[in-house]
Formats: sequence, structure tokens, C-alpha cells
Amino acid sequence: MKRDNTAFTENRVFEKTIFGEGNPVCGIYEECRFQNCGFSNTDLSGVTFRSCTFDGCDFSLAKLKNTSLQEVHFKECKLLGVQFGDCRPFLLEFRFERCMMKLSSFLKLNLRNTGFRNCDLQEADFTEADLSGAVFNESDLLRAIFFHTNLEKADLRSAFNYSINPETNRIRKARFSMPGITGLLDSYDIEID
Repeated sequence: MKRDNTAFTENRVFEKTIFGEGNPVCGIYEECRFQNCGFSNTDLSGVTFRSCTFDGCDFSLAKLKNTSLQEVHFKECKLLGVQFGDCRPFLLEFRFERCMMKLSSFLKLNLRNTGFRNCDLQEADFTEADLSGAVFNESDLLRAIFFHTNLEKADLRSAFNYSINPETNRIRKARFSMPGITGLLDSYDIEID
């Protein structure tokens, strides 16, 4: 099926809609709300979402090649294995609240001031991402990968299970809680009692 990436949809609410080959997503969506919709394994390549909200949606393994996410809010969504690094970087801006994001990748993205609130980011990949000023409120970062990541002024005070090597990441003026400080020492293989 040929995709019409010139279609324009504005101020629409989609509820319990399953998107995929038979019901493709194409074009530009502006100020739309998606509630309990299914995008699992859906090809969203080249689609633009501006000022959209996704509430309770499943994006597991969705393809985001050259997808534009501008001022997008994901709330209580399932985003397993999503390759956000494939998105169009121009005007990329999103925030996440109570989302399941295991194994997602944010490779080399500019994520300055991005908010992650109560998210499960286990095994997420933040390699070479710019997370300066990002906020990780009550988020689980178990086995998340931070390598050559800019975490300057990031707030990880209520994040947990993270392991961040200060020698391979920029952490100047980042904020950590006292119990979380142990996550900065994991790479030294020392025992703390």
C-alpha cells in the first residue's frame, strides 16, 4: 500500500485503534490524542507528530525511521525496543510519564531537558546522547547503557539502579542522591558497606 505522507490530520482523538498494514499511519498529525491505540511493529517512517499525546498506547518494536516527534507526550505507554535514534533529529522533543521502555535506544540523540517520570528504562541505550538537564524522576535504569553520554546538570536524585562511569561520561553539576552515589562507583569494582 502506497503511503500518503502529505495527509494532514489535526485535533483528532483516536481511541482503541490498531494501526498497521491494513490501517497505516501516514502524513502529519497535529494536536491529536491517541488513547489505548496499538502501534506495535508498525512502520511509522516519515510520519510527523506535532503536539500529540499518546496515552496507554503500545509502540513495541515500532519503526521510527525519519519519524518526526515534536512536543510529543507519552503517558503510560509500552515502548519496548523502540529505536528513537532513527527519528528525525530536527525539532525532536518528547517527554515520558509512567512508560515501559525496556531495551529502547536513544543513540546519539539530543535529549536536553527531556523528562522521564516513573519510567522503566531497564537496558535502555543512551550511548553518545546529550541528556544535559534531563530529569529522571523515580525511573529504573537497571543495566541502562551510558557511554560518552552528556549528563551535565541532569537530575538523577530519585532515579535508581543506574551504573554510570564518571570517566566515560560527562556528569558535571549532575544531581544525585546520597544512596544513588554507589551507581557512580560500580566501574571500580569496590565493595561498599
